[in-house]
Amino acid sequence: MAESFGADAERYDRARPRYPQAMVDRIVATSPGRDVLDVGCGTGIAARQFQAAGCTVLGVDVDARMAEFARRRGLDVEVAAFEAWDPAGREFDAVVSGQTWHWVDPAAGAAKAAQALRPGGRLAVFWNAAEPPPELAESFVEIYLPVLPDSPAARRPTMSAVDGYSVMGDMAADGIRGTSAFGEPEQWRFDWEQTYTRDEWLDHVPTTGLHTRLPPAQLQEVLTGTGAAVDAFGGSFTMRYTALVVTALRVGAS
Repeated sequence: MAESFGADAERYDRARPRYPQAMVDRIVATSPGRDVLDVGCGTGIAARQFQAAGCTVLGVDVDARMAEFARRRGLDVEVAAFEAWDPAGREFDAVVSGQTWHWVDPAAGAAKAAQALRPGGRLAVFWNAAEPPPELAESFVEIYLPVLPDSPAARRPTMSAVDGYSVMGDMAADGIRGTSAFGEPEQWRFDWEQTYTRDEWLDHVPTTGLHTRLPPAQLQEVLTGTGAAVDAFGGSFTMRYTALVVTALRVGAS
């Protein structure tokens, strides 16, 4: 699944949410400099935000299609799985990873990040956890029950999206602790919102991991039902996002 997102890189770049500026600013302000490595950079969504904040960014991504799109948007990208990527003696002030670290082995990824960071450099991995309005969330579950009854989207959640991502954050923190190359991991949270029209949300849905490999007929059934649900809700809705960050500083010698 990790390599399925490049099937429509243009849509992915257009429809995926960005990250709150306060998060970017805090990572930059608490790093020793502005040389940034973006792990799993995809089309460069987060990387361009760090570039706009004055950083020089190198991307690494396993998907050559995503990397090529990012290059067309002005990002320098190397194609590799991060665990196998060679820093070649280069050091960075920050290693960041947006919506990607759960595809990286947490122990091997933290060790590679330590190798790529100069002392005092910051590792910051982050996710956007999304919470639609409760009434709309219930409608979405009803859409998936007949189409994908065994999928997570067809089950009423037993925890919030933030709690779900916190589980991945805990795994990331454990991987960081296991290297002994970092100080104690911290968790930062940034709450923000984005309003979607019906068409904007239908543009977004096919870019998520549950949908990137669906047969066209099933995807169309999901999109038809989702469009009707958003129409019934008034044609638009506000998604509540929480950007969850797990971060730690590199200690000791390189």
